[in-house]
Amino acid sequence: MKKEIIVKDNALINASYNLDLVEQRLILLAIVEARESGKGINANDPLEVHAESYINQFNVHRNTAYQSLKDACDDLFVRQFSYQSLSEKGNVINHKSRWVSEVAYVDNEAVVRLIFSPAIVPLITRLEEQFTKYEMQQISNLTSAYAVRLYEILIAWRSTGQTSFILKNDFRKKIGVLDTEYKRMYDFKKYVLDIAIKQVNHHTDITVAVEQHKTGRSITGFSFSFKQKHAENNSLHEHKKRALKLSDAQIKYFSNKLSKLPEMSKYSEGNESYDEFAVRIVVMLKNPVKLKELKPLLKKVGFQ
Repeated sequence: MKKEIIVKDNALINASYNLDLVEQRLILLAIVEARESGKGINANDPLEVHAESYINQFNVHRNTAYQSLKDACDDLFVRQFSYQSLSEKGNVINHKSRWVSEVAYVDNEAVVRLIFSPAIVPLITRLEEQFTKYEMQQISNLTSAYAVRLYEILIAWRSTGQTSFILKNDFRKKIGVLDTEYKRMYDFKKYVLDIAIKQVNHHTDITVAVEQHKTGRSITGFSFSFKQKHAENNSLHEHKKRALKLSDAQIKYFSNKLSKLPEMSKYSEGNESYDEFAVRIVVMLKNPVKLKELKPLLKKVGFQ
């Protein structure tokens, strides 16, 4: 399977910003689109993200995807992020910028077209040593925006396997928590940190542990340590290689079989014919996530 790589400058990884889950996914898919299509990223030409890509990558329902992407367009246009750089004299420059300069949703095509703002283009596209790379697959199953942010923050420290001490307020901003949200530490841990750590540990290629730092009885910050799941990942990849794999002929054959199966009715749309439904099932069977989901029904129509 082709690896879809996200590349971000660590200035952006460490930026303070607040994007919800759909907006983060949309940004990442746009980065992948630029890389895989060879278009590159600039401040003039729009990148297209198709709803079909969103559905397949993140395994979400079609109708939910359409509305989520449409809403994300409205919200993303007003989103801002902040980051720091150094002047020629070594002074800290505090920057603020929008993520996109233009964004549009094409109704009848279910396509998002966006243009990144001039400030963010070099942060995404420069390929230097301080950049962090990770595969899209690592965050595909994360359903918490905080988990995505935590994973991004951590892998910037992949060479050491542990972060430095991060002040509580700095960490809240980095992970995308507003000043008005989860003010009590109990709520922050329950609804943000614990969920993020649990999802990263369960769905990604690293296992993370957090250490709380206190001054007196108050928590003043956090540090994290994490390990790579080499053995688990290798066995998982091997399992996937041995797992479901259909030829084009099998996909065509079983898509026709499945289209007539009563249990498949939950996947049908409107008054589409069996042939129309079979065409959509072909797409589903080419998606590893959907293929796994449909395995019991495949066996029911004769797949061994």
